Amino acid sequence: MYVKKIKLINFRNYMNLDMELNKTLNIFVGDNAQGKTNLLESIYICSNGKSYRTSKDRELINLFKTKAYIGLDIEKEHFNKYIEIKFEKDTKKRVRVNKVELEKISELLGILNVVVFSPEDLKLVKEGPSERRNFLDEEISQIKPKYKYNLARYNKILMQRNNLLKSRSHQNSYSLFDVWDTQLSQAGADIIVERIKFIEKLAIISKGIHNKLTGGLEELKLEYLLSFQIDSLNKYDIQLRLKNILEKNIEKDIQKGNTEFGPHRDDLDIIINGVSARTFGSQGQQRTAALSLKLAEVELIKSEIGEYPVLLLDDVFSELDINRRKYLVSTFKDIQTIITSTDDIDLVELNEIEKRVFFIKQGKVIVGEEI
Repeated sequence: MYVKKIKLINFRNYMNLDMELNKTLNIFVGDNAQGKTNLLESIYICSNGKSYRTSKDRELINLFKTKAYIGLDIEKEHFNKYIEIKFEKDTKKRVRVNKVELEKISELLGILNVVVFSPEDLKLVKEGPSERRNFLDEEISQIKPKYKYNLARYNKILMQRNNLLKSRSHQNSYSLFDVWDTQLSQAGADIIVERIKFIEKLAIISKGIHNKLTGGLEELKLEYLLSFQIDSLNKYDIQLRLKNILEKNIEKDIQKGNTEFGPHRDDLDIIINGVSARTFGSQGQQRTAALSLKLAEVELIKSEIGEYPVLLLDDVFSELDINRRKYLVSTFKDIQTIITSTDDIDLVELNEIEKRVFFIKQGKVIVGEEI
């Protein structure tokens, strides 16, 4: 799959952009704050309906305008799609695919698969568990849109249970807890099973990639850390186990006003040479581990849906040494890759790949010539 054309109107600092992308490699060069990342962001939004930089849609609209528009022409192996997203201040965004408006944003999942790697992805390794849970949830949802539904259902039930825990009426509401515990354990078991399956596949692929990136000097392992012990990977066994845990710890949960067990408390341990990369890894090791996971995600999506996703590399090329750059370059021939950089990238390997170079200045794009 690849993005053929992109159209932006009043999106961030792009007042009116209408351009074609190369099927393989696209390089956007420009100084900081000129709009390079905004371009990648617009493509990402068309994959799942939301930005990876902000949760507020109004921030996507140009400061001096009240409306914004993104249009992407997508070509896939078996069909073409035209995705349109319209933003308006103080109004919910509208999404259309081939001129048909979607009832739910979640219906967008699976049409355009995207993997983005940026300096912020270092948080995936070095920050807290929520970063890694978000990574798992976002990537599994791309491959299995139903997962997104189960996750939303789980979070809704969790909020209702937590509200009851905090309320003064909980002493007389143990029958309600039983209802929430049953529903929470059902949805939670579905999430846990899908996460474990995903991590098992990701671990195999990322191990091989990391081995190549480090010249065989480091071994990468992934381990899913549950908030409670399980004896089986059977969904119904996990459901029963979680329900029992919730029932046994109801008094503690009431005291804390929060649900202490469930997939919302789980974590992913990223291990390099037998130790946790979060605690003991250097920044270079953490960056390489994050890159390995992102590239493994690319291969995993290919294995699941039969097509490579679009790869977005946001200002990370200059941070990689020559060996890691060469490895990245080796992936470009089969994948549409969009790179942003503050420097005109000059690598001999890139000369052998069909590419298009763009120069960006203040939201304006010029193809193949310096501004």
